[in-house]
Amino acid sequence: MRKIIVISMISLDGVLQAPGAPDEDTSGGFQYGGWTASYGDADFETHFGPLMERHDILVGRKTFDIFEAYWPKHADFWPGIDEVTKYAVSTTRHESEWANTVFLGGVDDIRALTQSGDADLIVWGSGDLIQTLLENDLVDELQLVIYPVTLGSGKKLFARGTMPAAFTMIDGAVTSGGVVFARYARGGEIVTGHVGPE
Repeated sequence: MRKIIVISMISLDGVLQAPGAPDEDTSGGFQYGGWTASYGDADFETHFGPLMERHDILVGRKTFDIFEAYWPKHADFWPGIDEVTKYAVSTTRHESEWANTVFLGGVDDIRALTQSGDADLIVWGSGDLIQTLLENDLVDELQLVIYPVTLGSGKKLFARGTMPAAFTMIDGAVTSGGVVFARYARGGEIVTGHVGPE
């Protein structure tokens, strides 16, 4: 059974929109595209590099459009991106010239995909898709890369639909520039109780 692992670069206030470039996603008037760029030092690369190992990729249609336009021209920076299977969830697109691309229609297709094969599925970007996965309890791991900035506006990781769930921290690190790498696995249910004396 495949795991679904969400890798998300977020600000302290949970924004995941357009981390890579000024014109990546300006929807909603977002003005801070490329807000992660100044943190890419050697210490950061030590922790971030392993996240780009060869894994099948699961993305929403908007992220797929961005990836499709960019990565085939820069595949030397992400070795294996052309060879891995890229699953794109879309109701409007059904084909691509990018090698090894498969289009999925929705949650039922994603559930079926997790039951076939054993290669984990890595989710990049794809805020709407992540929220759908969280809403349907389909996220096995969250690998959050948290930057020491607040952006005030923009698309947020936990904007809607997140069901109550507990996660267990598996691994973590902090770079010299203050970027936090935190890896969480899906745990059990929420446990409530009293804090302090009753």
